[in-house]
Amino acid sequence: MNKWPNIIQNWLYPPTCLLCGDPGAEGIDLCPDCLRSLPYNTVACPRCAIPIESPTPEICGSCQKKPPVFDSAFALFRYEEPVRHLIHSLKFGARYPCGRLLGVLMAEKLAALKEKPCAVIPVPLHPSRYRQRGFNQAIEIARTVSRRLDIPLDLHSCYRIRATIAQAELPAKQRRKNLRNAFEVETPIEHRHVAILDDVITTGATAKALAGALRRAGVTRVDVWACARA
Repeated sequence: MNKWPNIIQNWLYPPTCLLCGDPGAEGIDLCPDCLRSLPYNTVACPRCAIPIESPTPEICGSCQKKPPVFDSAFALFRYEEPVRHLIHSLKFGARYPCGRLLGVLMAEKLAALKEKPCAVIPVPLHPSRYRQRGFNQAIEIARTVSRRLDIPLDLHSCYRIRATIAQAELPAKQRRKNLRNAFEVETPIEHRHVAILDDVITTGATAKALAGALRRAGVTRVDVWACARA
């Protein structure tokens, strides 16, 4: 009986590939060919998720020299086409089905986790940026991940208190300075293990800034989940 809503939905609105328009497969909005074309981040550093040239995942040199404030990082894809197109379509075109699709694909991979966090925390936008865009792309992705993995979605513990310059507009060296004291966490926070969720990890500056605020608030373990790693 629990399958009937999905059966009816697929009958009324059959899955359609968001990349080429062909019929979707396996109940998702991607056709088999486009699904095979996705640039999975198969071998990556377990601390920062950067792709590495190694037969097996191992901690990269940067993380060995200076471990990040968060405990682990997971990025399902490399930030390449056609994943870049899906993320941009959501972020700048408000194509919400792209967010649901990315959330489904992330949840399928994360379902194998041995230890789940107590909550998923999407990276918050500053209120001025939220009003301008009308939504938070990280929240749209996180809704599906949270529901599929049965992990609570926390939208109220973390706030962005400074309207920072868009990270994409800054060189890597200035990104950390741009985010200094940008986030605030309600204390006391009840979660001891959380996963920060974002669309893309580029330098990791946003994740480090938010993870630092969570650590100061008493969170003992912080994982970072993202759709893609630049």
